[in-house]
Amino acid sequence: MSDSNTTDFTNPSTFILLGIPGLEVAHVWISIPFCAMYAIAILGNFTILFVVKKELSLRAPMYYFLCMLAITDLVLSTSTLPKMLSIFWFSSREISLSACLTQMFFIHCFTVMESGILVAMALDRYVAICDPLRHSTILTNPVVAKIGLAVVLRGSMLIVPYLILTRQWPYCKSNIIPDTYCTHMAVVKLACANTHISSYYGLFVVFGVRGLDVFFIAVSYTQILRAIFRLPTKDARLKTIGTCSSHLCSILAFYIPSLFSSLAYRFGLNVALHFRVLIGNVSLLVPPMLNPIIYGVRTKQIWDRLLQLFTHKEN
Repeated sequence: MSDSNTTDFTNPSTFILLGIPGLEVAHVWISIPFCAMYAIAILGNFTILFVVKKELSLRAPMYYFLCMLAITDLVLSTSTLPKMLSIFWFSSREISLSACLTQMFFIHCFTVMESGILVAMALDRYVAICDPLRHSTILTNPVVAKIGLAVVLRGSMLIVPYLILTRQWPYCKSNIIPDTYCTHMAVVKLACANTHISSYYGLFVVFGVRGLDVFFIAVSYTQILRAIFRLPTKDARLKTIGTCSSHLCSILAFYIPSLFSSLAYRFGLNVALHFRVLIGNVSLLVPPMLNPIIYGVRTKQIWDRLLQLFTHKEN
């Protein structure tokens, strides 16, 4: 490695975020769709929270979990986009070590939390379809609150080791991160030490935690599909599938780009760097934008309440 690519510092106080390497000249243009996605995410998720708060008929487990998802999406998108835009618009690429670790915590913690919320929503759909008569007695408000607390604690406890491990490594290779935000593996790759423990722990979180979440979701929907196919009429089957379609769309929008981004980072898949960075950004911005659209359009109660609000304002 040439001297120009290395530095003589140890544990730098700041890192340099390059943005999207190879597409620097297009940063301003790239920021336009990113801004649009963020604006839709903010407006849509706040609308979900507002509607559920105002409408007493929506005080049910499904909508409580939907509010948790909206809050998670708001934090997840807000933890990345402001710094991303400062890079694109003002070439403000420096980020302090503390700010980098804080951003890393919020990104990874709320990603794990979102995965946990999707599992909770799958549980809600399973009970609602497979044991509807006991739904209100199984998923009571205290139980929903405990599930929400467990999701938050799980996300926090799993990601704190990221910060502890990342902070202990000596950094003397470079302080340049070829990305728009700080992630665990992006920072750890700059360490001049044996960082296998960080890599293994990161793989545990990806496969052992999120992989387990996907397994539980798959088991829930296997049981749901079995219950659906036992329904007597085609109309009943279609109606029941319709109640699950929003959740399935959210699952696909969250897990597919997120899994691809994680694998590309860790195993160096034969993917252009700028494409990998773009996919990483998409995995953090698209689900927060899509979720309120999916649930707002596909969930009749939310859609009807929105129409009522606009109708009353016009009158």
